[in-house]
Amino acid sequence: MPEQPYDVITMGRIGVDLYPLRTGVPLARVETFGKFLGGSPSNVAVAAARLGRRAAVVTRTGDDPFGGYLREQLREFGVDDRWVTPVAAYPTPVTFCEVFPPDDFPLYFYRQPKAPDLEIRASELDLEAVRTARVFWMTGTGLCAEPSRTATLTALRARDRSGTTVFDLDWRPMFWPPDTSGPSASARYREALAYATVAVGNLDECEVATGEREPYAAARALIDAGVELAVVKRGPAGVLAVHRDGTVADVPPLPVQVVNGLGAGDAFGGALCHGLLGGWDLADTMRYGNAAGAIVAARLACSSAMPFPHEVEAALAEGAVTVHGEGA
Repeated sequence: MPEQPYDVITMGRIGVDLYPLRTGVPLARVETFGKFLGGSPSNVAVAAARLGRRAAVVTRTGDDPFGGYLREQLREFGVDDRWVTPVAAYPTPVTFCEVFPPDDFPLYFYRQPKAPDLEIRASELDLEAVRTARVFWMTGTGLCAEPSRTATLTALRARDRSGTTVFDLDWRPMFWPPDTSGPSASARYREALAYATVAVGNLDECEVATGEREPYAAARALIDAGVELAVVKRGPAGVLAVHRDGTVADVPPLPVQVVNGLGAGDAFGGALCHGLLGGWDLADTMRYGNAAGAIVAARLACSSAMPFPHEVEAALAEGAVTVHGEGA
């Protein structure tokens, strides 16, 4: 029998996150770290798998022990790693963070001389799997360099706006070369938006993509750029979702005592995929995503902190996140 389509395929960044095991301590004074799977699209796949979805990642690692660790972690989290391939020329990226709750989490990316996940090549893609996936999730970082940019656009064109194609705006300015000649990041974003059906981003990311920072104006600009659904993440102000058909959901966040805000957006992303796949009401999907994100914000890690359905349902029932333990 032919293989069933994936529920979710994500494409892009992967790496090792090294987080201090004590919060409120600068890196210069940290003595012990925890090692975790990281990279936004990889975390989204983990989040979707935790919610019961069949998920896979298209990415590349270094041909080194950290690369082997990441593949092992994906498998343990229930994410298919068949399209995670090694690159001999570049080491697996490492990211350090400082954790100063409730809202200061500086990131330090070590992706030099080049990250392997930017070496994804169009010729390597399983375009049939990409085309038939119920949700395909790509990110702005995948557009910042070749050959990843061409591979990402090739995948988008293969989709031809079929199913649900999500553009996670994912603006990381340090990954982009200084604008000297050629199209700007905003132009690259507009090119990709023409192939997406859903766009997700915070206000900074929406501004790069559309030039708009006001949430409703940014959502309308994303729809004008071609998507059916615009999701604008506003942190402590909650999330705004606007559909081309006029449906609007403006949902407040779930109360939470923040331990580490990193990864909350990826949990939201996995929950968004889950709700879209389930055909849920837009407001219900946003509430579920907010709850998933709040649970991860109450935990130190990202990937291993992604919640299971019973945890999200409990948080929604309680109206707040009160348990700070890691997922189990």
